[in-house]
Amino acid sequence: MVKRISVRMAVWLVLWAAACGGSGRKSGPEVGPGGGAAPGGISGSGGTQATAGRSGEDGGIGVASGGGSAGTGRSGLSPETTSLAGTFVSVSAGRYATCAVKTDGTIVCWGDDENCCAANGYGQGPVPAGNFTSVSVGLYHACGVQLDGTIACWGDDVRNGYDAGPSAPPAGAFSSVSAEGRESCGVRMDGTIDCWGYRDGAAPPAGTFVSVSVGGLQICGVKTDMTLACWGTDSYYHGDATPPAGSFTSVSVGGYHSCGLKTDRSIACWGSNDFGESTPPAGTFLSVSAGFAYTCGLKIDGTITCWGGNSNGEGTPPVRTFVSVSAGSDHTCGVETDGTVTCWGTNFYGQVTPHAGIFASVSAGYNRTCGVQTDGIATCWGFQQFGRVAGTFAAFSAGEDHTCGLKADGTIACWSDYGPDEAPAGMFASVSVGGSHGCGLKPDGTVSCWNWHVNDAGQSTPPAGAFASVSAGELHTCGVKTDGSIVCWGDNNNGKAIAPAGIFSSVSAGCEHTCGVKTDGSVLCWGANDSGQSAPPASAFASVSAGGTHTCGVKTDGSIACWGDNQYGEATPPAGTFASVSAGYSHTCGVKTDGSVTCWGDNEYQQCTCGGSYVPPISPI
Repeated sequence: MVKRISVRMAVWLVLWAAACGGSGRKSGPEVGPGGGAAPGGISGSGGTQATAGRSGEDGGIGVASGGGSAGTGRSGLSPETTSLAGTFVSVSAGRYATCAVKTDGTIVCWGDDENCCAANGYGQGPVPAGNFTSVSVGLYHACGVQLDGTIACWGDDVRNGYDAGPSAPPAGAFSSVSAEGRESCGVRMDGTIDCWGYRDGAAPPAGTFVSVSVGGLQICGVKTDMTLACWGTDSYYHGDATPPAGSFTSVSVGGYHSCGLKTDRSIACWGSNDFGESTPPAGTFLSVSAGFAYTCGLKIDGTITCWGGNSNGEGTPPVRTFVSVSAGSDHTCGVETDGTVTCWGTNFYGQVTPHAGIFASVSAGYNRTCGVQTDGIATCWGFQQFGRVAGTFAAFSAGEDHTCGLKADGTIACWSDYGPDEAPAGMFASVSVGGSHGCGLKPDGTVSCWNWHVNDAGQSTPPAGAFASVSAGELHTCGVKTDGSIVCWGDNNNGKAIAPAGIFSSVSAGCEHTCGVKTDGSVLCWGANDSGQSAPPASAFASVSAGGTHTCGVKTDGSIACWGDNQYGEATPPAGTFASVSAGYSHTCGVKTDGSVTCWGDNEYQQCTCGGSYVPPISPI
């Protein structure tokens, strides 16, 4: 063990001396954690891009296990924790800098603008304009996936005398990207992996993958059969390049170690364990992110726990509720449930101090969520998420396999899980998407419905008449007529399409139940009640939303009350004052009065995470 540590420290000293002193250029291999960028399909590591750990301008190398402090680190610099309010979809912590994707699809970076990518990384230009779905920060460069699937990179393009071109990605469409010191890799739309830049090691293996993570000495990916494959340089200070057997939903490669999230939500790590970075705690997790000599995991309750090195406070997360985490070299960042980015650890280059977006509405679907900002920009996140959708929108409705948006010009645009979908022609005042059908309210008050499969239950055949609103459920549809009465059509299993008498201000059709708000503010539900989803509390409500087997409503005081199934915490709303709420199948999202979006419940496809890379299944947040 003594020999092993001394070898690793010698490597660190070479890396540090070259990177931190003199010219700032390295002569040895660039080592660092790779990124769990947003994969397509199953899940991702929650974002972890970073590189060789640095510990101080004075030349001291200091990494401590647990919560201790070793070495001198950055003399006179105390660990910092800072937050940036706003609505972000993802964050990636590198070595010198941090980048985050905002809800409008633009990227904001902060930290060092000389060594990396915050502004002018070695003359390679500033952060590119455009709209992105994800970003990954490496050692001296960063890469992002644009809306059309192409990759844009910026930062240092020549390092250690190699014209390696880590910032020159290949053409084509990708679902995710992961950046490291002198190499980047991406998962193409067909599941194959393509890498560019310089590396001493093997080429990517054949096969199809759902995610990839580039680290200091290795690259690992989750294959479509949920097994792991790793390749690259196998060294004795990293450990066996062969990952453990089993089924995994995500993988994250650090400096000399790797960690993966198994399908049972436990974490397995392998490689170097000098500081305990490969000894994860017991428990169930949502995601894992391997830093240089430490690891952080997002637990099912939304808290973050870290293990391994902690010389600069990078392993001491604040006690808050998060939806994602990204471990860098010696700083860590996470996106909180309200969309705020919070970072902690060393802040020598300002990488812990982030820079600031506001929603008018949000719609929680089966396994995705979409929101419209006050400027009309629409963003979707979750399974087969679209990121920012081109155009200006007034409203969005996320269903089971389809999503539609009401554009500012009154037309409707729709998407399926795999791209643009058929949409009705004409002008509309509102839109609602159900299981496999959609309905829209026209300016003259008539309802028009369409279906992407069959109309076997009649859910797409509305009655004549003038309506004030319409709501599409799984296999049935309901609308409030201009006289305040409710009419439903389609499948009537459990009586969900038999509306009660009375005067209503709104209606919401769920999976097997329906709820409406009466003019006196009381809520009345009908249909299935096996989980209590049709048993509202006695209170005054401004709106109601019927989900899969739960229901939520905004009370007149702005608080949210939920009832019904709570298996994933979908019926446990956070405190706060809300303007609207949308109940999905097993998750819920609400727009607060300050315009921020907060989600809770099942997060299997990160539909509870306001954008960014996928994370594995969750229980209550």
